[in-house]
Amino acid sequence: MPRLAIAVLAGAGLWLVPVPAGLAPAGWHLFAIFAATILAILLEALPILTAALLGLGTAVLTRVLAPAEAYEGFHQGVILLIAAAFLIARSVITSGLGRRIGHLVVARFGSTTLGLGYSLFVTDALIAAAFPSNTARSGVLYPLALSLATNGASRPDDGTANRMGSYLMLCGITSLSISSGLWLTAMAANPLGAELARARGVDVGFASWLATAIVPSLVALAALPWVVYRLKRPEVERTPDAPKRAREELAEMGPLSRAEWVVATVFGAMVVAWASSSQLGLDNTAIAFFGLGVLMAAGAFTAEDLRKEGEALGTFIWFAALFGMSTGLEKTGFTAYAGGHLSQLLLGLPWPAAYVLLIVTYVALHYLFVSQTAQLMALAPVFLGVGADLGVPAPLIAFGLLFATNYFSALTPQASSANVLFAASGYLEQRDIYRVGAISTALLMAVFLAVGTPWILFLWR
Repeated sequence: MPRLAIAVLAGAGLWLVPVPAGLAPAGWHLFAIFAATILAILLEALPILTAALLGLGTAVLTRVLAPAEAYEGFHQGVILLIAAAFLIARSVITSGLGRRIGHLVVARFGSTTLGLGYSLFVTDALIAAAFPSNTARSGVLYPLALSLATNGASRPDDGTANRMGSYLMLCGITSLSISSGLWLTAMAANPLGAELARARGVDVGFASWLATAIVPSLVALAALPWVVYRLKRPEVERTPDAPKRAREELAEMGPLSRAEWVVATVFGAMVVAWASSSQLGLDNTAIAFFGLGVLMAAGAFTAEDLRKEGEALGTFIWFAALFGMSTGLEKTGFTAYAGGHLSQLLLGLPWPAAYVLLIVTYVALHYLFVSQTAQLMALAPVFLGVGADLGVPAPLIAFGLLFATNYFSALTPQASSANVLFAASGYLEQRDIYRVGAISTALLMAVFLAVGTPWILFLWR
C-alpha cells in the first residue's frame, strides 16, 4: 500500500500544480493520471492490468478524456493482432512443432544459453527485412523462445523461470529493438520517417537505409546478447550435453505429425503473407485472424485451448487502455507541448551538443508513449525543425531520430506492441523489464551516437 500511496500522491500533486501556460488543462491532467499509472507499474504497486484499468477509468470519469478517445485502443488492428498472436503461438506449442523447432535450434546452438540468445538475435535480424511489422515478427520469435525455455526445463509456473527462460524472453524484446532499425521494411514507422526525412532533403531508400544502419546495428548485435546475459544471468549457463539430447529427442519424435504439418503450413503461409502485406495491400491483423480460423477449423487450436489462454485477453485490455491514454496525450497537445518546450531549451548550443541532447530527450520522452509510430509523427517533425535551426546536418538528425524510434522499443513493456508477448509470458517481472530495458536502450543510444554518428557523417558527407 505505501507504494500505491506514493503513485497516487504523485499523480494528485501533478494534477494540483497550475496548468502550464500554452497547454490545455485536459493535457496536463491526463499527464498526471498517466504518470501515476506508470509510477504504480514501475513501483510494482499494482499489476499492469489493474493500473491500466484504474488509469483509463479515472481519465474518463474525470472527463479528461472522452469515452470515444479513451477506448480507441480497443479497436486498433495492431492490438487485436497481439491477441491473435498469443493464440497462434499457443498452437505452435501444443501441436509439438515448437518443441521440434526448439530441439533443432538446441542441436545447433545449444551448448550454452548465451549461444541460444545469439541465435534469437541473428534469426530476428535475418528475417526482419521481410516483415513490415515488428509485432508480427514477435509472433515468430516468441514461440521459438518459449520452446527453447520449456525444452530447457524452464517454466514460469514452477519456480524455474530464471534457469534460462527469463533471459531468452529479454533477448526477444531487445533483439527487436535492433532488427527493426536495420531495414527500412522492418517496422511500419520506418517508411513514415523516411518521408519526413525526404521533406528535409534526405533521400532515404531501401539501400541507403541499410548502408547507414548496418555498421552501428552490427556493433549493437554483437554486444547486446552478452549485456543482457550479464544483466539477467541465467541459472543454467552451460549445457554441453544439450545438443546430443536434442538430436535424440528429434529421432524419438520421428516425422512431423498431422497437427505439426497443419500448424507449419498455416504459420508458413502467414509469414509469407505478412512479409508481402505492404506490396499486396493486405492487413496484418486480418492475416492473423484468418490463420487462427484455419487452425481452429483444422482442429490444431481448440475451444479448450482458447479457454486456457486467458493471458491473451488480459494483455489485450491493458495494452489497449495504455494506448488510449498515450494517444490522448498526443490529442490534448501534451506531447507536442513537452517536445517543443524541451527542444527550445537547446537553442544557442553548438550543434553537436544540441544533437546529442535532442536524441537523449527524444528517447526519454518515450516513457510517455506506447506507440513508436505515434511518437515519430508527434515529435520527429518538431525535433527535425529544431535540429535544422541549430545547424545539425540534416542526414544526421534524420537518421538519429529514425534509429532512436526503433531502439527505444525495449524501454518499457508498453514501449512497443512487439514486446507484449514476451512481457506477458510469465517469465519476467516488471522491474526486470524496466531495468534491462533502460540499460539496453542506454547502451544502444551510446552505440548509435558513438559509432553511428561518424558513420552517418562519412556516408552522407
